[in-house]
Amino acid sequence: MKFQIEKELKNFPEVNSCCIAVIGLGYVGLPLAIEFSKPLCLNISKIEKGNKRRVIGFDINEQRLNELKQGLDRTNETNPDDIKSATNIEFTSNPKILAEADVFIITVPTPIDKAKKPNLSPLKDASLTVANALRNRLKIQTKVGSKTIPIVIYESTVYPGATEEICVPIIEKESGLVFNKLDSYNSFVCGYSPERINPGDKAHRLTSIKKITSGSNIYAASWVDNLYKSIIKAGTHLAPSLKVAEAAKVIENTQRDLNIALINELSIIFNKLGIDTLDVLEAASTKWNFLHFKPGLVGGHCIGVDPYYLTYKAQEVGYHPEVVLAGRRINDGMSKWVVEQLVLAMCRNGISIEGSKVLLLGLTFKENCPDMRNTRVIDIYNLLTNYGIKTTVIDPWVNKEDAKAEYGINVLSKIPEENHFSAVITAVAHKEFLSIPLDKWKTFLNSNGIFMDLKGVMPRELNPIRI
Repeated sequence: MKFQIEKELKNFPEVNSCCIAVIGLGYVGLPLAIEFSKPLCLNISKIEKGNKRRVIGFDINEQRLNELKQGLDRTNETNPDDIKSATNIEFTSNPKILAEADVFIITVPTPIDKAKKPNLSPLKDASLTVANALRNRLKIQTKVGSKTIPIVIYESTVYPGATEEICVPIIEKESGLVFNKLDSYNSFVCGYSPERINPGDKAHRLTSIKKITSGSNIYAASWVDNLYKSIIKAGTHLAPSLKVAEAAKVIENTQRDLNIALINELSIIFNKLGIDTLDVLEAASTKWNFLHFKPGLVGGHCIGVDPYYLTYKAQEVGYHPEVVLAGRRINDGMSKWVVEQLVLAMCRNGISIEGSKVLLLGLTFKENCPDMRNTRVIDIYNLLTNYGIKTTVIDPWVNKEDAKAEYGINVLSKIPEENHFSAVITAVAHKEFLSIPLDKWKTFLNSNGIFMDLKGVMPRELNPIRI
């Protein structure tokens, strides 16, 4: 079998000298493109070390491309030196250049719509772009007389089966190529290797996280696995099928979502019992196998989205998931519960609700990163606004123009010195908020004001309302 695989792989591009096109240069695509451009090939047996690969970084966002050409990455996932040292990357929005690639890695967003159903438009559009490139690639290869089987790899989160059910038919129809027909150069194969990028995490990086790989047949799977082995120091796990790899990705975040939902529900119960949830968690954590999850808002591009991809597919095949959707309802409802608790506390303190001023610390979906995708802090802001409360949002990490364009709100980078507020809410545990001294916190509030701490940021001496 090993001999047969090696024989068939001769029809594929060379791993260390192929041209790789990365479609989508966001949090996932840019670090991936940079790693593939680096000069060291790792863990590949019988392949000469070194890197002769060419990388095409493709994106339709011209502003993003112009910033990258200047060495600026507003996601903070890479630094200027990384970008400038990647001399064999070509950043482009010209789809014609993609015809020169051998490998196409699609890393576009897969969000949900207002009905919480998968929005596969970016994925379909990217597949169409690749299909056109494959059609033109075949013409070029036929003309020069050098033919290899192209590989299309998806990293975007999808439900199990989406690659073969949604993406492959688009490529087949628009490119004219045949899927998985290895005895013909008029064909293409697919891989699926789910992204595991954790925005803002400087410890768990692309190369230090084990990578799941898979392929549409055993030969494609072997080739895809070898490709990622060339950059992933932590190694790879070769899944037996595309569907298995897709399912593995979608349950990673579904599991986290459910664990957080449990703690959120417990925090509501403990609140009614007059118990500090963080005190309970601290005590319970003394047991060796207790899982360390904390209550809070669940947003972002993964945890608050991926479960809906799984539940959508489950319902499509006739099963109504109960536990997963229950967890989603709890987490999606936390913003409303938080605002209700704050308004009740303000009423008890004799604070007039309409026209009062609240300081909201943090807008991103997690600490110490500029990522605002699917942040649930905006729900708190909107609910406060509905009560007639004037809310000042502070976040030193976000891009002010992006916040205005995405959510229509003005964000400050620093807390105003002259303002005194009826309430202060810490929604995100940015390091800047953690470093605020006790005496400084006290200057933010009016005499009957309220502290509310959603992330364990405030000193205990302030006696904040906590979840």
